[in-house]
Amino acid sequence: MAKGTRITVDLGSEEISQTEIFKEFEEGLQDIEGFSHIIAIYWFPKSEGYHLLIKTPWDDKLHGLFATRLPHRPCPLGLTVVELVDREKNILEVKGLDDIDGTPLLDINPYVPLIDERPVARPGWLEGKLGRERS
Repeated sequence: MAKGTRITVDLGSEEISQTEIFKEFEEGLQDIEGFSHIIAIYWFPKSEGYHLLIKTPWDDKLHGLFATRLPHRPCPLGLTVVELVDREKNILEVKGLDDIDGTPLLDINPYVPLIDERPVARPGWLEGKLGRERS
């Protein structure tokens, strides 16, 4: 179960959250601290319904649901790359988690730049709207 307090994406956040992994999975965390970042996959427990065309906080235009990162979805899963700050037994301290306290964490994976990074990826309709883009 994730223990965070953020409810929206804040690309510049320095807030550190604690994510508690069930004790029976602690052994599976062996060597995770060698990675600077991890991918957190979680369930949005407060997601109620969805619309296929939606407005976002970044502009007033309608966008297709699957062209957004908003939590109200047919299958309300969240995926975020977070910085792994520390690990103490079954507790992970992470920076940049965009969930709310009590959000169920479903899985974690190490972020591996050679596998996960896409340097030529396009931000689509979000270009220029987030304030932090690659050049």
